[in-house]
Order: sequence, then C-alpha cells, then structure tokens
Amino acid sequence: MDTEAELTQRGHSSPESGEGRPRFALWGRRALPGWRVFLTLRGAAALGVLCTGFLLLVSNFVVQPFQIPSRSMEPTLQVGDRVLVNKLAYRFGDRPKRGDVVVFDGTGSFVRERPEGNPIGEALHGAASALGIGEPSETDFVKRVVGVGGDDVVCCDAGGRIKVNGVPVEEPYLYPGDAPSKVPFRIVVPLGTLWVMGDHRSQSRDSRDHLGEPGGGMVPVEKVIGRADWIGWPVSRWGSTPTTPAATASTATPSSGGGHG
Repeated sequence: MDTEAELTQRGHSSPESGEGRPRFALWGRRALPGWRVFLTLRGAAALGVLCTGFLLLVSNFVVQPFQIPSRSMEPTLQVGDRVLVNKLAYRFGDRPKRGDVVVFDGTGSFVRERPEGNPIGEALHGAASALGIGEPSETDFVKRVVGVGGDDVVCCDAGGRIKVNGVPVEEPYLYPGDAPSKVPFRIVVPLGTLWVMGDHRSQSRDSRDHLGEPGGGMVPVEKVIGRADWIGWPVSRWGSTPTTPAATASTATPSSGGGHG
C-alpha cells in the first residue's frame, strides 16, 4: 500500500514542478516584466525624441537659448549666462532699436565666409547650441545696438560720451570704469544695417574693430537672429535683460528719415 500510494502520488503533477501547466502561460509570466521594461524604455525614448523635436522647433522659430561665451557684455551679461533670444521680436515689421541687446550672425561682417565643414558635425553642434547645452556658433555674437540705419554716430564729445545725431548718449549699462570708447570714430550707419558695441568696451571686439574691413563693421539687419530679452540661467540671475535706456530711446532721429534702417 505504501509503495502504491507513493507511486500514485508521483503520478500526479505537483504545483512545484510546473508540469501539467500550459507552457505559454509560464513563458508569458516570466517574459512579461521584460516586455514591460522594453515598452517603457521605448516609450521614454519616443517621448525624449518628441520633446527634443519640440524644443528644436521652438528654438528655431520662437525662443532660442544662447550661452554667453565672453566678457564683452559685462555687467549686463556674464560668462556662462543663458539668455533667451526672442526670435519673434523683429518678425512682424519691427526693427532693432538703439539700446536693444541682439544676437546676430556675424558671417560677412565680423567674420569671413568659411568653407563648409562636416555637415553631420555642424548639424549636431547646431542642435546642441539651439538647445542651449552647447557652445554657441563661432559666427554668432551678442552686442548692443548703438546706431541704426541713417544715424550719425560720433565718439566722443567733450564729456567723453558717444553722440548719436548730435545728442550725447548716457550709457548706464557700461562696465564700471570703462570709457565709452578709447578709439575715436565718426560713421554714418548705412540703411538696413546696425552699429553695435559691447557693454564692456575694453573687452569687446565690435563694430569699431572692423571699420577698415569690407562692410565697415556694420551688421545687416537681416543677419539679426533675435533680441536677448531674458536671462534664463543661472537661477540667481533670472530676469529680463535691460535694453533701451531712456536717454538712448529719445535720441533724435536723423533728418533723412531712416532712423530704424
């Protein structure tokens, strides 16, 4: 009896052995966590691609982060600041004004045209720059508009100030201790172009440094990427970027009628 009972018990499937269960159910239970992980990773990757695409779309047409690489705009902008460039500022008929802080492509005005490099590398670098996580392009610059098309800009008057259309310009944004310019100049800004300078005049390579070059240091308005309206990073410097001081905004318009180029 004991032997028969033992054989009978062995003949039945035990829950622990797994025999007698449908094999697909066992495989499914073991594999389901793996599929869940796969689907979760695939969903996260798809979400990441969508978010990146959305950010690139926004940066191309609306607002683009721009990393400040030098001291040329101190104290207004400091090295490492991420400014948010308003790309809609001049899209609907408005033009850059005196006092605006603008980001522009300096190709042909501040830097010479260069042969095209590796398109893939340039595309990746451009995407990183557009997202604000990479160094800005070597052809992109941030400066303040001092003169617009038709303006007569002179440095300097008896008080050491720049004059625009005969009116001395107060520049409270200048780096403490800096003179408006140690290089004397007098230029008439051609229509459709801008005369731009950094706020840290002694550390800025701007329109003054390109006077003797083709274009004379003038930046074509169509090369302006947008207006640097806000500081987005670091958090301690959140806020809008000072743009047009009252003294600059009230500067007389030239009689030629081309005040904003």
